[in-house]
Amino acid sequence: MSIIRLFFSATLSADMIDKLDKSQSHYLTKVMRIKENEVFSLFNKDGEWEAKVLGISKNIVEFKTTKQLRQKENFKELWLAFSPIKLNFQNFMIQKATELGVTRFLPIIFDRTVVRKINKDRLEKIVIEASEQSNRINVPIVEESQNLNNFLKTTSIDLIFTDLNSNNKKIDKSKLTDKPVCIITGPEGDFSEPERQKILSFKSVQPIKINENILRSETAVISAISIINYVIN
Repeated sequence: MSIIRLFFSATLSADMIDKLDKSQSHYLTKVMRIKENEVFSLFNKDGEWEAKVLGISKNIVEFKTTKQLRQKENFKELWLAFSPIKLNFQNFMIQKATELGVTRFLPIIFDRTVVRKINKDRLEKIVIEASEQSNRINVPIVEESQNLNNFLKTTSIDLIFTDLNSNNKKIDKSKLTDKPVCIITGPEGDFSEPERQKILSFKSVQPIKINENILRSETAVISAISIINYVIN
């Protein structure tokens, strides 16, 4: 049986004693049926630690870290700038993008975006759960929604533009720098032509046609991430 992994937002260190919150305590004791003196793991940007259950009082788990399992990771920043879409499809997209290594999510409100609000708390919960499941240490950051103009003016990135109108089908790795690689995908009705021209005028942009077919937004995201991972890893 694989060890139970939980994201712990506070600092982790050797031989520390602390308590889990109500939700995580309930998960360990009622769902996973963990008992006193049994072990699980806690992780965050500090690394991953084995923790031992010291006691369970009033349904709250007290633990002590016993040994470090993994140190904090050095990783390539992979960002996703995306249009909010319908809830179930968006939740699936965020979950799979987290599993595939995205480190920052940037919701963009495009001209043709239909869903114009996001539940940031819900998305943060999804990325935590997906990180726990997929054996990640670093949990992705979810940004507040912004418009395209602000994104292009304030972001220092190597931009990969999923452009259905492009003839290019390969990423040129030699053009990538040490800046974060950011994939930008459009809304369900695709980018407007003015938006397309703005993106193409961005200094460090590579347009790419990821498929001959018109893909659903969530499919385009998963496909684009897989292509980029192949190139940069």
